[in-house]
Amino acid sequence: MTDLQAILDAAVAARHAPGFSAAIIARGGDRAAASAGRRGADDATEVTDDTLFWIASCTKAITSVAALQLVERGLLDLDAPVGDRLPALASPRVLTGFDADGAPVTRPATAPITLRRLLTHTSGLAYDFASGDLAKYLAATGETLMSASEPDIPLMFDPGQAWLYGIGIDWAGKLVESVTGQGLDAYFTENIFTPLGMTETTFFPNAEQQSRRASVSQKRDDGSFVAIPFGMPGEPHFMMGGGGLYSTAGDYLRFLAAIAGGGAPLLRPDTFALMMSNQIGDLDAGVLESVQPMLSHTFEPLPEVTRRWGLAGLLNLDPVEGRRATGSLAWAGLANAYYWADPETGAAGVVLAQIFPFGDPGVLATFEAVERAAYA
Repeated sequence: MTDLQAILDAAVAARHAPGFSAAIIARGGDRAAASAGRRGADDATEVTDDTLFWIASCTKAITSVAALQLVERGLLDLDAPVGDRLPALASPRVLTGFDADGAPVTRPATAPITLRRLLTHTSGLAYDFASGDLAKYLAATGETLMSASEPDIPLMFDPGQAWLYGIGIDWAGKLVESVTGQGLDAYFTENIFTPLGMTETTFFPNAEQQSRRASVSQKRDDGSFVAIPFGMPGEPHFMMGGGGLYSTAGDYLRFLAAIAGGGAPLLRPDTFALMMSNQIGDLDAGVLESVQPMLSHTFEPLPEVTRRWGLAGLLNLDPVEGRRATGSLAWAGLANAYYWADPETGAAGVVLAQIFPFGDPGVLATFEAVERAAYA
């Protein structure tokens, strides 16, 4: 197996990010972890294997598993309208444009929002950094996705008609809370973190964990980094199920190991097989067209293969040469965190950085090198 430490050291030397942490399970079962660089542009402390990172949308796969556990128990139905439990989604409306004064124009949606559509990003809900129409709507109304516990925003299309990355899995987290009567943090701890021995993954880092946190940096045009004040709110907030968790590379690998190992002890084999199967037909998935370049580059993962979405993340329907096998699960987090889990070979891995914009070419190249190391 290629030296993981050398890959990260080279990435820091190339100024792809101030620091990195990574952990992998190689094809064949060997495990490795490495860290390099410093915690941030404002923190010269060395990144170590216990450095805590905001993992952002890497949270989504965990929330998706939680929802599927409730489907297994008969408490949720993938294809039932969610409006009975989430009144804010009971009568969705679709944005059709803007009038002469710039005010949004909407119409009632022609189909309901369901859990399946929330989990597959086919509900019509969007993120403003990847939807110019939603960004224009929020500017016209003065709203933000973080300004309310249940933001009232329109759909970008009728549910089921397209794939667009958005806040659907935050609503899936709200659905888990509604059904169980627990906060999402408590549900995760009881049903996912404790069974897997995940002790460093949390929405709310304690004081000791905060002392080990990497800071978020902005990459400037000249390749230098400047620290920016950033962190999830310290109280429960809307953007939780879709992006609120902090973790370490090694702790998140425990979750990926369960995925690469077939889903146990989290899901039954039949549920796991459903989660890892194409749920969106012929729709392409995974491409994010950025409309906020300071936050994200346009992102197109694995352009050489057919991409689809299961019930927990991106699936490649073709093998990637030298990397993951067909049917692997993968996705990412906004501050340049990336993972994959390959049930066919048992390989998995995660690379964590803390920089904006998302989709940084250097970090993506580092992630590819780490993944290739797991198969070498």
